[in-house]
Amino acid sequence: QAQLVESGGGLVQAGESLTLSCATSERYFSTYAMGWFRQAPGKERLSVAAIGWGGVGTYIAESVKGRFTISRDNAKNTVYLQMNDMKPEDTAVYYCAAAFASFELVPTLEAQYDYWGQGTQVTVSS
Repeated sequence: QAQLVESGGGLVQAGESLTLSCATSERYFSTYAMGWFRQAPGKERLSVAAIGWGGVGTYIAESVKGRFTISRDNAKNTVYLQMNDMKPEDTAVYYCAAAFASFELVPTLEAQYDYWGQGTQVTVSS
C-alpha cells in the first residue's frame, strides 16, 4: 500500500505563497495520477488540483485557477502544489492522493483515488 506524506503546510498571510509537497516511497509512483484535495471546517472535501502520469494532463479547480499550480517530479517520487496570492478562503486541511489510472486520465473525484495522505493544515490570515 502506497504511503503518502504531505509537508509544507503552515500559517501565511493573505497574498503570500506556500508550496506543499507530497512524497511517497512507492516504486511505481510514476504510474499514479496524483491529486490535491482540501477540506475546510464544516465543509466537504473538494478537489483542488490533479495531474496525470507524465505530468502532461492537469486539472485546476476554478476557485484557485491562476493562483495554484500542480507539478510532479517522478525522479523524486514527489508531487507539489504551488499556491500563490493566497486568500483566507484557502484555509483548509490539504490532502494528497494517488490513483491507479490510465495514462490520459486526470482524476478529480474522491472515489477515483486509492491512497491518501494524512493531511496538512494550511491557514491564511487576512
